[in-house]
Amino acid sequence: MTNVQLETPRLLLRPPQADDFPRFAEFSADPVTMEHLGGVQAESDAWRAFAGLIGAWQLQPAAMFSVIEKSSGQWIGRIGPWTPLHWPVREVGWGLLRSAEGKGYALEAAVASINYAFDVLGWERVDHLIADTNSRSQALAKRLGSQPGEEMRMPGSLAKYQVRAWGQDRDTWKANAIQI
Repeated sequence: MTNVQLETPRLLLRPPQADDFPRFAEFSADPVTMEHLGGVQAESDAWRAFAGLIGAWQLQPAAMFSVIEKSSGQWIGRIGPWTPLHWPVREVGWGLLRSAEGKGYALEAAVASINYAFDVLGWERVDHLIADTNSRSQALAKRLGSQPGEEMRMPGSLAKYQVRAWGQDRDTWKANAIQI
């Protein structure tokens, strides 16, 4: 399903492409952006993570979208459905370049991604894995109508990170539909 494309008023969400990598590498090298995403990555590590995002689209019906700002055509982040092997929940996760924060882009892209997860992928529930110290992501989760739930540990090499699943079911989402 690598031909999936979602459009919002200001954004285009599509599977990652090779041309997105320079901005992804910039994203991965920013200590503030990466504080709750496993830490800063060297360019070679960022490349492997980026290749993993592309590969996830080959293995699953959906994965993180590249978020493209329509007005500039620039890659500004990655947001979308995320269910790697042994992931504890069906997640819609997010991360934007710091220069794209504070403009409502994360909300816009997350709403489109959650709608996609419920309407196209048929998910019954969406969660967001957020560290208790990550107040910025908690604020977005609250705006989306998600509620804090169970604490859990991440799988594999991320097991040192404890997070909380913020989420909601399809009926709650549909009852409180956010318009973008």
